[in-house]
Amino acid sequence: MLIMNGRVHTMAGMVYPCGYVQTEGKRIARVGLMEEAPRPKEGEQVLDVQGAWVLPGMIDAHAHIGITEETRGAIGDDCNEESGAVQPELRAIDAINPMDPAFHDAIMAGITSVMTGPGSANVVGGQFVFMKTQGRCVDRMVVKAPAAMKVAFGENPKTCYQAQGKSPLTRMGTAKLLREALFKARQYERDKWEGRLEKEDFSMEPWLPVLRKEIPLKAHAHRADDILTAIRIAKEFDVDLTIDHGTEAHLIVDEIAASGFPVIVGTDLTSRSKLEVENMNFKTNRILQEAGVLFAVTTDHPIALIEYLPLCAGLAVRHGLPMEEGLRAVTINPARICRVADRVGSLEPGKDGDIAVFSGNPLEVFTQTLYTIIDGVVVYERQSS
Repeated sequence: MLIMNGRVHTMAGMVYPCGYVQTEGKRIARVGLMEEAPRPKEGEQVLDVQGAWVLPGMIDAHAHIGITEETRGAIGDDCNEESGAVQPELRAIDAINPMDPAFHDAIMAGITSVMTGPGSANVVGGQFVFMKTQGRCVDRMVVKAPAAMKVAFGENPKTCYQAQGKSPLTRMGTAKLLREALFKARQYERDKWEGRLEKEDFSMEPWLPVLRKEIPLKAHAHRADDILTAIRIAKEFDVDLTIDHGTEAHLIVDEIAASGFPVIVGTDLTSRSKLEVENMNFKTNRILQEAGVLFAVTTDHPIALIEYLPLCAGLAVRHGLPMEEGLRAVTINPARICRVADRVGSLEPGKDGDIAVFSGNPLEVFTQTLYTIIDGVVVYERQSS
């Protein structure tokens, strides 16, 4: 495929006011100025986009798409396994329904990949997966699995298990359960390394990639004190962490910057539905960016619908975030946070052919998605009215 005459934002440091992108098979082969563009090969698909914006496919770094299905109510809700507060062995890939119509909505918005997984009712909710948005078989859509271990702080675990009369009843109880799980996992890892295990433990094995820093803890945390507890525990056990939601991250930005952990912000496109989000504000993105914190924007679908991801980034720009940083917040930044930047997030040779073409700036509300391309194949084309 050869995409010609586009305003190409590579998200790798270069913007070509009139440029091209060429794919070969599933990968990006070449990117550059139109005057340097190769001649179309025989049989090559050519898209002359006539000045449209060409970007890498957008990424939502925290969602429950396919697990909390639209239109299916309780029957399609597999987001939280509330039979126990600590369940690291749960796998998102076993709950995702690719027939969830939200996947098509994502594609129509130019979103080509997502990080999706269980919700935040449990202290330890299970393993997230990073996947493409096009397909019918989850196994073929996977980019990275497991991609993170979900943990949660604050109101959600408390309210879920208070109703059952089980721990955790307090924030202290949540921290205790997570520490206990990590402590036992460290002992298990040591025993396995030293050959003292009689047999492998199904509930302990999922912790090993976390302890080896192959994947991070994915920490649901809104309030400043919950964010700091998440950081504290991650430092105690020397594991990596992403701060997901980070509603009050702007209030403790120096501490977050010092921790070195990234923040996935949002969604701020909702009502203040509970106490711990009373300080949510789109300015959080700008404050984190100015402090040098790696951050991305999320919809937390279905809390806000996934097709509103570029709108969320646009509203962050409206509240002071530089435009280029708004684009980065839904492309290369989430790719880096999700540890898949070797494959997606920017238009560079060798990366996956995931490309979105827009009638204008995708962060503006009237912009239309013209084409969505995944693995070098057009999966959505806007029809002329």
